[in-house]
Amino acid sequence: MDGAEDPVKKERVVEARARNISHNVRCTECGSQSIEDSQADIAILLRKLIRDEIRDGKSDNEIYKKLGEEYGETVLYAPKFDLQTAGLWLSPILAAGVAGGMWAYKKHRQKTNVHIMALNLVRGVPLTPREKETMLDVLTPPPPEGASFWWRRLRLTTHCTSCLCLLNHSTSYSCLKFLCPFSVFSHKNPNSFLSSQRCFFSSVSGKNVTMELVKAVAIKGTASPGSIAIRSDQKSYSYHQLISSSLKISSLLCNADTKNFDVTIESKHLGGARVGIVAKPSAEFVAGVLGTWFSGGVAVPLALSYPEAELLHVMNDSDVAVILSTEDHQELLKAVADKAAAQLSLIPPILSIYDHEDTRNEPIEISNKINGNDAALIIYTSGTTGKPKGVVHTHTGVLAQVQMLTDAWGYTSSDQFLHFDLNFFIHVHGLFNALFAPLYAGSTVEFMPKFSVRGIWQRWRESYPKDGSKAGDAVTVFTGVPTMYTRLIQGYEAMDPESKAASASAAKQLRLMMCGSSALPLPVMQQWESITGHRLLERYGMTEFVMALSNPLTGERKGGTVGKPLPGVQAKILAEDGSSEVEVGELCIKSPSLFREYWKLPEVTKESFIDGGFFKTGDAARVNEDGYYVILGRTNADIMKVGGYKLSALEIEAVLLEHPAISECCVLGLPDKDYGEAVCAIVVPDAEVKRKREEDLKPALTLEELTMWAKEKLAPYKLPTRLLLWESLPRNAMGKVNKKELKKKLADDKQ
Repeated sequence: MDGAEDPVKKERVVEARARNISHNVRCTECGSQSIEDSQADIAILLRKLIRDEIRDGKSDNEIYKKLGEEYGETVLYAPKFDLQTAGLWLSPILAAGVAGGMWAYKKHRQKTNVHIMALNLVRGVPLTPREKETMLDVLTPPPPEGASFWWRRLRLTTHCTSCLCLLNHSTSYSCLKFLCPFSVFSHKNPNSFLSSQRCFFSSVSGKNVTMELVKAVAIKGTASPGSIAIRSDQKSYSYHQLISSSLKISSLLCNADTKNFDVTIESKHLGGARVGIVAKPSAEFVAGVLGTWFSGGVAVPLALSYPEAELLHVMNDSDVAVILSTEDHQELLKAVADKAAAQLSLIPPILSIYDHEDTRNEPIEISNKINGNDAALIIYTSGTTGKPKGVVHTHTGVLAQVQMLTDAWGYTSSDQFLHFDLNFFIHVHGLFNALFAPLYAGSTVEFMPKFSVRGIWQRWRESYPKDGSKAGDAVTVFTGVPTMYTRLIQGYEAMDPESKAASASAAKQLRLMMCGSSALPLPVMQQWESITGHRLLERYGMTEFVMALSNPLTGERKGGTVGKPLPGVQAKILAEDGSSEVEVGELCIKSPSLFREYWKLPEVTKESFIDGGFFKTGDAARVNEDGYYVILGRTNADIMKVGGYKLSALEIEAVLLEHPAISECCVLGLPDKDYGEAVCAIVVPDAEVKRKREEDLKPALTLEELTMWAKEKLAPYKLPTRLLLWESLPRNAMGKVNKKELKKKLADDKQ
């Protein structure tokens, strides 16, 4: 228990020191009394730099010296705090609190949520169009009406001040500026005022909140040129080299053939043109995404595993103007680019840390024409419920998500992530959880050429040798899908006793292991915990909002659940008609990282939302007695209607996977004339059990055996009435079974 608390205690010390230093640093660029009080871009990045320096063991004086020498805009000042200052600061806050409380109570009676919106503004949570309109209406001054006009002005001002003061102690200085009646309400155009108040209202205007991920990578490359960002193909690439290569790609894009999109050499801006990126998980892919953003383009990740027809569909649907790729895929993509009327450009080779090219003095320019609400990414859905749709994520949404994940899962510059998978970058699990958020935190991301059970166990043993030491490039975080953990368990069981001991000991020393993308069978979770000591952290996300629910980093992780809403996320469960909240129904999510639209599908986009800005996930869910969310499956594929009962296929699958003869299974409902649907179980038998049964000339499993075993665990109407034994289950790149398509195929075969 003490070992688990040490990192938490250390992080608290880091935060306390960082706040103290930040309070004593004044940034002339953003105009704040101290960078701790400011939400300006430079202040956010300086605070992150201070935390990284503390984690690297630097003293306060060393950090002050570095800030003074390397950032000319920043100077130190000696803060003074006497009775006069205390009176000046505290009196308006007390007055504001009383007046604000009265005002808030009145507004609450009118069923408004201005105080909640103020909280969201402070946290950087984007407002919905309706919330923006409400906030602007509140802040727009009424016509002068004598004394009553000044009273209303003061009352509105003090309410905003009290909300901000109570919600965030670091806003005190800026709140004093709000108390002046000639600040907020002297602006004839409230939109102009909101845009200027970057500390609090950046989410209203959408301005100047973009490119923070790129800036975080850039400042890491400038402050610590040797820090490793990416490891792949036995090579290491620093943050500095990543940014340098991104600038070259940006220049390449801005000087490309302009017939495909609206760009001029002078503007250095692509104007939202779509750039397809096709490369294996590598530094080249990452530089391609960052370079696209540098130049104002929209990144469209494309999978190497796509057949040509599907690749063309995505490229034509997204109107890709340029394809970025590497030399090893040039021949394949040249023909595809011609068919899609797109230009093929090769990503320049990136120098590894061992190569020599001094580019540290290269200027880093980020387009000022990019708006936070501009598209940053178009990611295509996996198509488990129909034809893949292009999901548009904005720069604001990307930033909100990486900040959310970094805080929730404790990502730091000391972390090293281990990843693999040819299709790593075409889904949000790979892009956000395992790339964008780690880079934002200053971590290192290591790519393996492919998923290899032997390779992963070996890499962990290399990270934590038997002598108890820790390698300099030790892996600290691992994330995967349930199928991967099943394979890793099988690989572990095939080891000799000595290798088992070394592997289990090494795995125990990783900081964090996560699982997602599909339901994690409880037996797999329990077996993995018995081997490695890690209770896998399950979370829930979708292409449309990335991550929304998660089990806690510290605290109880409940098997079979996906935890609770992440900070800033709202979730509710609605009835089928969406009219009321129910115990079991469709999960609806509202999040600052929610997508902007389905590409070129305005009607589908509109139908996917309900009042209040909540997105309909299409997943059935319930909340258990502890407030943890349980996903029951897709409402159109995992929910079966059998004899008047609504059954969850995932619940039945979880039980069947406990059977010793079953390695994998998929449950779905097939048409039945008597009961509406019949429960069908598709089973992949355990290899060893199958071999032994075949020696006795018996099938690996029979329906009678399965139902006899399951009747003590499942209600009679939940028992499978049909059993299919398959060699494997058809899965997509995310390890999911397309049940809708499989159900249709089996129903057609039955006819």
